[in-house]
Amino acid sequence: MLTIVAHDSPEFGPALARLACRGELDFEKVEGAVRTIIADVRTRGDAAVRDCIQRFEHRSPALLFREDYGGAAALARLSPETRGVLVRAADRITRFHERQRDAGFRYVEDGVTLGTRTQPVERAAVYAPGGKARYPSSVLMAAIPARIAGVRSLFLVTPLADDAADDLILAAAHLSGVTAVVDAGGAQAIAAVAYGTESIPRVDKIVGPGNIYVATAKRLVFGAVSIDSIAGPSEILVLADHTANARVVAADLLSQAEHDEAAYALLACTSHAFAEAVARELTEQLESLPRGPIAATALRANGLALVVQDRDALVSVANRIAAEHLSIQTHEAQLLADRIERAGAIFVGHATPEAAGDYFAGPSHVLPTGGAVRFGSPLGVYDFMTRSSIIAYEPEALVAQSADIQAFARLEGLEAHARAVAVRVGQGRP
Repeated sequence: MLTIVAHDSPEFGPALARLACRGELDFEKVEGAVRTIIADVRTRGDAAVRDCIQRFEHRSPALLFREDYGGAAALARLSPETRGVLVRAADRITRFHERQRDAGFRYVEDGVTLGTRTQPVERAAVYAPGGKARYPSSVLMAAIPARIAGVRSLFLVTPLADDAADDLILAAAHLSGVTAVVDAGGAQAIAAVAYGTESIPRVDKIVGPGNIYVATAKRLVFGAVSIDSIAGPSEILVLADHTANARVVAADLLSQAEHDEAAYALLACTSHAFAEAVARELTEQLESLPRGPIAATALRANGLALVVQDRDALVSVANRIAAEHLSIQTHEAQLLADRIERAGAIFVGHATPEAAGDYFAGPSHVLPTGGAVRFGSPLGVYDFMTRSSIIAYEPEALVAQSADIQAFARLEGLEAHARAVAVRVGQGRP
């Protein structure tokens, strides 16, 4: 169930190399179909979106765009226990992300005022999958940072069931400050919010995970609209030494393996015996896991334990893999965490389950996958902000710098640039 590869095996290097490039998704197999859908939506608008919904989702929504989506009523219909959990989670997520607010800065140096002004994007869309993968937590984790950023028009994009099954996700939307719901999924929904239709306004930013059609559509519309990232399968890497508990480690691996059949459940540990103990625990725990068949498929496809020499090797493996979720279950875990350079979210110590980050800790669980943490970051308030540079010269400051500016312009052969300075400091007509 769990493949074990030791550091002295000839398979170790190739296995680690494959993991390091796991994010190279095969978009080619669906790109043609997605391009066709996007082109159709750009040409025919709502009619194309409705045709796709009928074809792929086998339903016909009364409205594609709902400003009155019944979020408050949905929240009220939930049991007090469920409502309380959502409210408390939303409060914690809010408190964390309020600390990410960026007011910009401004200072004066030698007669020149310089600074950065920040502004929220006007419209943003949060994509949430439908079907078997309906996660109100993802709505909270993606939409609350947008609300805190100050986004005025915030859309939840998701295919609705039009029954009680919608209550959780609509309640989460209400708690997050969502202003409207786009009742569609798939590539057609991404195209609709990226370019706009008769009933669906165009947005400036699209965030949130989806299947390969959604990921490919986000990739293709980037440039017309900003996106957060192109999300791949969920993943966890656990670092463990002699102080770790095999049962706990196995439970953490399964917490990601149950997401979908393509998820990555990875372990790096300092003992072959410990890796075998984790493998036995996985087999035992799978027997009672409701989503056991999904988790078992993920483990067979992408489950791997790397047995390394020491703590230094644990760090090296973690930085090479650059995992979405990194759990450190070792002696002096914080010291090890301080040496990690690449990870989406780091869960430090034996008492810190990855599941806490998924639901309740506070930071957004929308994270780069497939090694994209090499250049990406967790979703946050900053993802919904734009920045403008502020530059204001006093006349004397321009005189003092004019020679340098003109010299630099002429180094690049751009005489008009130089003259635009000269004419302001009385050095002749352009």
